[in-house]
Amino acid sequence: MSDRNNPVRGSASTSQYSFMEFMRDYPDDAACLEHLWRQRYAPDGHTTACPKCQQERRFHRVKARPSYSCNSCGFQFYPTSGTIFHRSSTSLQLWFYAIHLMTSTRCGVSAKHLERELGVTYKTAWRMFNLIRNKLMADEGEPLSGQVEIDETSVDGKPRKRASPIKEPNAISKAVKLAEQRRATVFAAVERGGRVKATVLPSRRGPKLQEQAIEWVDPEAIVFTDEWSSYNSLHEHFAEHKRIRHTAREYVIGDTHTNTIEGFFGNLKTGIRGNYKAISHKWLQGYLNEFCWRYNHRHDRRAMFHTLIECAAQTMIRVC
Repeated sequence: MSDRNNPVRGSASTSQYSFMEFMRDYPDDAACLEHLWRQRYAPDGHTTACPKCQQERRFHRVKARPSYSCNSCGFQFYPTSGTIFHRSSTSLQLWFYAIHLMTSTRCGVSAKHLERELGVTYKTAWRMFNLIRNKLMADEGEPLSGQVEIDETSVDGKPRKRASPIKEPNAISKAVKLAEQRRATVFAAVERGGRVKATVLPSRRGPKLQEQAIEWVDPEAIVFTDEWSSYNSLHEHFAEHKRIRHTAREYVIGDTHTNTIEGFFGNLKTGIRGNYKAISHKWLQGYLNEFCWRYNHRHDRRAMFHTLIECAAQTMIRVC
C-alpha cells in the first residue's frame, strides 16, 4: 500500500530515496541536464549572469547540444563542463543511475554489476566508478576531534605459516615478514559517533602511522589505540592517549577501546570479500573513499544520492 504523500513508495518503507523515485525525478537525459543547470547556474531554471552581457539574462535550452544559450547574445553554458560528466559519451541518466546504485548500497557495488545494470562495457563501468570514488568521494574534511580511535589493518588476510615452528623457527619469521611487506596496510581514524578517515600506507611499521594521525586528528583530541609500538609517542601530540592491550585479552576498560574503528574495518572487509573478492593495491584508496563517504553520511536526513549529485554538479577539482 502506498503512502498518500509519496505514491511511489510503500507506507512501511524506510528507504530515503527509492528506484521508483529516481525514475520519476530523472526520466531522461534532459531532466538530468536541467538538474545540473539549476544546480550550477540558474536555480529558477531560466535566469543567470551572462559573462558576455555582464548582467542577468534569460537562457534557453539548445536542442542540438547539451547547453543553454543566452536569449540576448547567444553565449552558451555547458552544465557538464568541468564535472565528471564532461565529454562523456555515456548517457547522463546512466551516470545518475550509477551514483544512485553506489549511494543506495551499504556494502558496495562491483563494476561487473554496473555493467549488467547499465548495458555498458566493463571498461566504461569501471571508469564511471573510478571517477565517482576519486573525484566525488575523496576526503578533504576538517580534522577529527573529540574522542578519536586509531588503528591499522590489512585487507589481504593473514600471512600463512608454512614452516614447522619446531624445525624451522627462523623460516617462519622470514615468511611472515615477507608476507607482511606484500600486504596493503589500511590506516584509519574515527570520531566516536562521527566521521572516519582511511588511507593506504606502505607499512604498519615506522613513523608513517604517527605522522598520519598527527595530520588527521586535532591536537586537543583524546586518542585511543592498541599497544602497537608505532603509537608509543602519540601522547606528545594530543591532549590524552589511552591504550588497550589486546595481547592481554583486554578489549574494553571503561571508555578505553577501539571497537568503533574495528567495526568499520569489519564492514570494509565484508564488503570487499562479498563484492570484489580482492582489490589491487593500486586502486584500494578509491574503495576506501567510497566506504568512508557512506559511513560519514550514514546519519544524514537527506538521501545520500542527493548529497552526491549536488557534489557532482561542482567542478572536478572540488570534493565534498
